[in-house]
Amino acid sequence: MGRLPKGAREELEVTKLYDPYFGTTSSATHIVALEIDPETYKVTLNRYVVAEDCGRMINPMIVDGQVHGAVAQGIGAALYEEVIYDDAGQLLTASLADYAIPTAGEVPAIKTVHLDAASPSTVGGFRGMGEGGTIGAPAAIANALADALAPLGAEIFELPMTSERLFRLIEMVKARVQGE
Repeated sequence: MGRLPKGAREELEVTKLYDPYFGTTSSATHIVALEIDPETYKVTLNRYVVAEDCGRMINPMIVDGQVHGAVAQGIGAALYEEVIYDDAGQLLTASLADYAIPTAGEVPAIKTVHLDAASPSTVGGFRGMGEGGTIGAPAAIANALADALAPLGAEIFELPMTSERLFRLIEMVKARVQGE
């Protein structure tokens, strides 16, 4: 069912191949300055900067939107978004009432610096755009948290680093230090 009759089938033939030798992904560096509230353990992102090389840009405003949206997703992965199940396997975060995502209040102004340099290995000099924030943001935030917690001897081993998880981590480190 759903197949073409034998007489209607044609042989697929490749006449040209597109194979960029350096790939089409963009490169980026993410830098974040953050604070941890010592009473609530809420993480506040004070400053966020992305330097990104996406190759030749057709519409810089759309590229900025892609970067900002991807960074917002990365912030969610780093600090908020978590799928939680109970002991019976029932999903507890099945709606946006329970599944925390960053809102406009949690996403800082994002300074974006573009290196508008044509890629030598792609048609038109373009590279992929928008994925970098989802990868760079969690890493930058985890590193900034690790830097902030270094004087306590706490290390970041998992994300998202929710306020509750941050509280438990700091309490565990305090208990370890008191036990020594």
